[in-house]
Amino acid sequence: MTVSRYLVVIGGSYVGVNVAQQLATKFHSSFKVLLIEKNSHFQHLFAFPRFAVTNAVETPRAFIPYVPGTFAACPPGSGTVVQARVTGLDRSTVKLDRKVALDGQRLESIPYSFLVIATGTKLTPPFSLPGSEKLDGVTYLKKHAEKVIRSSKIVVIGGGAVGVQAATDIKELYPEKSVTLVHSRKTVMNRFHTKLHDIIEERCNELGIELKLGSRVKLPHEGYPTDGSIFNVELEDGTAIPADFALICIGQVPQSSLLRDLSPESLDAGGYIRVLKTLQINNPDYPNVFAVGDVADTGAHKAARPGGKQAAIVANNIEHILNEQPLEDYEVTDSPAIHMSLGIEKNVVFGNPAPGSAEPMIKPRTDGTLDMNINGVWTRRGGGADALL
Repeated sequence: MTVSRYLVVIGGSYVGVNVAQQLATKFHSSFKVLLIEKNSHFQHLFAFPRFAVTNAVETPRAFIPYVPGTFAACPPGSGTVVQARVTGLDRSTVKLDRKVALDGQRLESIPYSFLVIATGTKLTPPFSLPGSEKLDGVTYLKKHAEKVIRSSKIVVIGGGAVGVQAATDIKELYPEKSVTLVHSRKTVMNRFHTKLHDIIEERCNELGIELKLGSRVKLPHEGYPTDGSIFNVELEDGTAIPADFALICIGQVPQSSLLRDLSPESLDAGGYIRVLKTLQINNPDYPNVFAVGDVADTGAHKAARPGGKQAAIVANNIEHILNEQPLEDYEVTDSPAIHMSLGIEKNVVFGNPAPGSAEPMIKPRTDGTLDMNINGVWTRRGGGADALL
């Protein structure tokens, strides 16, 4: 194994930041952690469904500077953030799309001793953004919100968390608009206990959202019009829903393409990274490469919370490798859970039944705010005083 003073984490969303912080804390005396991220700012993705449908929020605050907050609580000098896109990998080097300043050098290839891939998944815009700079992202979200505001017949396609949040937000903010939520299954949030569907259905009825369940949308290759004209959202059951705006909330794609050349056998049919119980990729030729979070096929629910446990396992296993000790296995112990908004104030914390229990965990709440407490998120992530950074 090539010896380098760098531990590299690719991907600076929730799980990537978590693992970078844990590595920087544990290995500050022997390695420097590099968090490589293509975006200029940390994107608080949980706020995007809300910020994409209203301009009555401070949109720039959904984009939080990586510096000074990311490594602020870690030992000084233990980590740094590198803004670049990774274009290639080999067993000991990451290749970037630009030269970056690093420890007195300008490098386009960075050596590593250990690599952690935490690149996550990509949704359809506006829930994943097409650009990488903060100004572009803010502009995109504001323009998208303007289109929603101008529309009167809105169809939300996809009954996952993003679709449910977008539909309930739009209808509560603009009760005069027609909102239809379409989902291909008989229940929304179908990976959860059906009592979550019941809660969402009751909320949709309360707000006046039309639910169309059990039929898949025939998505046009050219996309839907965005000029305010009326069109039909056609379904495979032969029905059609008139609309002047359609919000597509499906199509989650793992961002794993950087492994295709290095270890194509480590990608499953859906593009997720196959990992061992140790969270190393399932190719014995690369014991120093790990994958965590939504991009990895760990068996865990796709959410930020399981990623924290995975980050700890990776940090421990790197230490075990260095000390030539047996590695730890990651075990999925927590039932899938979610905290989701059902409009501006109403939200619910919901968990599937724990082992041995028949009932889910349900905690209804009414403590939501229009800006989704973005100032609190900004503060916790050390964004500093200026929202325009």
